[in-house]
Amino acid sequence: MTSGHLQIVVCGAGPAADAAKLVTAAQEQNWTAAVTATPNATSFIDLAAIEELTGVPVRSTYQASPGARRSLPAADALVIAPATYNSINKIALGLADNYAMTSVAELIGRHVPTVVVPFVNAALATRLPFRRAVATLRNEGVHVLLGPEDEWEPHPPGSGNDRQRVFPWGTAFGIAAGRAYDART
Repeated sequence: MTSGHLQIVVCGAGPAADAAKLVTAAQEQNWTAAVTATPNATSFIDLAAIEELTGVPVRSTYQASPGARRSLPAADALVIAPATYNSINKIALGLADNYAMTSVAELIGRHVPTVVVPFVNAALATRLPFRRAVATLRNEGVHVLLGPEDEWEPHPPGSGNDRQRVFPWGTAFGIAAGRAYDART
């Protein structure tokens, strides 16, 4: 018996190479997981390893892989991690220009508990469009894991490689699972 199903959307940033850590965190709590990748994220992740771990193909386009199930279990929670500057702005604006962004837009619209974990540098994070996007998502009930209260801050420009080593995969899952539990009760 599973505790829930976690839908994961991975964007093209350094920590994406470690997305299996989020899958493992979910599976350790008896959750199933599936991964959708933005077009840019496919070059960051080991598709075969993720597919072996989850038992389902990584989706990045509207076309299902040959022989693959077309639909996944209903998502109990959604984690978008790492979320890039570009993707966060798109999500807040409701732009659905690829399969991953369409999936995110729909799941948020269905009120699936959602956690976004930005991986942006401090210069990008100070931009007004980004600050507006974060506020918009939070107003819509999305947990954006960002700020002192979440112990996750933007990194100085040029320090992304160091910062990705401490990316909060476990924290993201914990928040998503907690929100999913609260939504069920």
